[in-house]
Amino acid sequence: MFRTFINTTLQARRGALWIAIVAGCFGTVTHAADVVGTPTAADLPDDRATLPRMSPSPESTDTSEDRWSAHAQTTYVWQHKNGFSAPYAGPQSLTPAAERSYTMTFTAYLGARFWKGGELYVNPEAVEGLPLSHLFGLASINNGEIQKNGGVKPRGYYARAFLRQTFNLGGDAFHVDAGPNQLASNYQRERLVVTVGKITQTDIFEKSTYANDPRTQFLNWSMITHGAWDYAADARAYTIGGAAELYWDDWAVRVGRFMEPKIANGPKLNYNIGRYHGDQFELEHDHKIGDLPGLVRVMVFRNRAFAGNYRDAINAALVTGGAPDVTSVRKDASKTGYGLSLEQSVADDVGVFFRASKADDKVEEYAFTEIDDVFSGGVFIKGTRWGRPNDTLGIAFSSAGLNRDHRDYLAAGGVGGFLGDGQLTHYGRERAYEIYYNFQIIKGVQISPDFQQIDNPGYNADRKGPVRIFGARVHLEI
Repeated sequence: MFRTFINTTLQARRGALWIAIVAGCFGTVTHAADVVGTPTAADLPDDRATLPRMSPSPESTDTSEDRWSAHAQTTYVWQHKNGFSAPYAGPQSLTPAAERSYTMTFTAYLGARFWKGGELYVNPEAVEGLPLSHLFGLASINNGEIQKNGGVKPRGYYARAFLRQTFNLGGDAFHVDAGPNQLASNYQRERLVVTVGKITQTDIFEKSTYANDPRTQFLNWSMITHGAWDYAADARAYTIGGAAELYWDDWAVRVGRFMEPKIANGPKLNYNIGRYHGDQFELEHDHKIGDLPGLVRVMVFRNRAFAGNYRDAINAALVTGGAPDVTSVRKDASKTGYGLSLEQSVADDVGVFFRASKADDKVEEYAFTEIDDVFSGGVFIKGTRWGRPNDTLGIAFSSAGLNRDHRDYLAAGGVGGFLGDGQLTHYGRERAYEIYYNFQIIKGVQISPDFQQIDNPGYNADRKGPVRIFGARVHLEI
């Protein structure tokens, strides 16, 4: 226990050092040129540190536009998993013993405007982290900041480098204040937005107000986007491609094509985007119930990749003997799926969300996680009612499942990207519950205790747990 305490203290000091370095050498700077515009009423709250939804700035009277800007964030997440009883373990099982995990990220958001409607952004990023059980044993993975090819030494790279071009087409004008990957700008309600370059697809698609960003909201992978959406990405969750968004009155339509990795969960992208790609189509409708805003989104997606088929792997193992290996039967294959998303303000300081998604996962998980169907939902509460309007409380759940071919593959001893208990005699849906409370210490500094419980880890009712994970997150925006 003393060794655990010392290790935890050292990690906390390392996190504090990162924050001190960032705070001491990186500030927020903007350069503005006056442009006439007319702000409109406030939209749904949005404080995410990724690409914004370009919602009108609440009660803004400023109509100036930035020519360039720089912002930064750093986030430290520490988690402890309690031990749980399990009758057996396989090559890729969640360890029954107690474990600790952590991540530390730093991102700089650099933006510039070179012509009317054109915005260029570059995001240098550094990350380090230690996953639970080498990132094996869960489909509803506990930390959205963890990366598949991370390590305990900081690694730097370019997370995003993209161009966003907005074509205003008419309607009411509104102003959007500056933020990460957002120059202070004036837009029109009816507009076409084209994004080209390196991003993560959750920057644009299924961009939930309440459950999208693990740096300020829910941490669990099954709650930050559609769990069954095997969205094209490298091992760090970034990809290259393009998307177009058309906003017209209360409607929005989005389409996009992005690169798949060369191999499942691999760090390198396949630049043959004509042959291997992830395609998305999303339709969104904003509405109001009384004066309370809400929206509905429907997504359809199709992935084309060099991927193995679970049933082919099972049949091959019946001939050759041994456990099936999905990596040995890879060929050009497609995967299709869909997702439904709802979110609604039920009071000025309370919002709810619901998601459901399903994929035709006869082929292996390629870029996200081993979930074939899932539904999730939750509630988001501002601290206004107890005198802390800048605090937030989030409570959510998810229930994830596998299709028959995927279950049979694991039952026969196969291993996937994350799962492999050696057998799956008694299947059970993997259920996750999470609650966090976001304290704003001062503007730009947040501390969030977090608790998760996961039942039937790896869909294995014999190793049902429950798995309990206690955590804390420190988030700094500059």
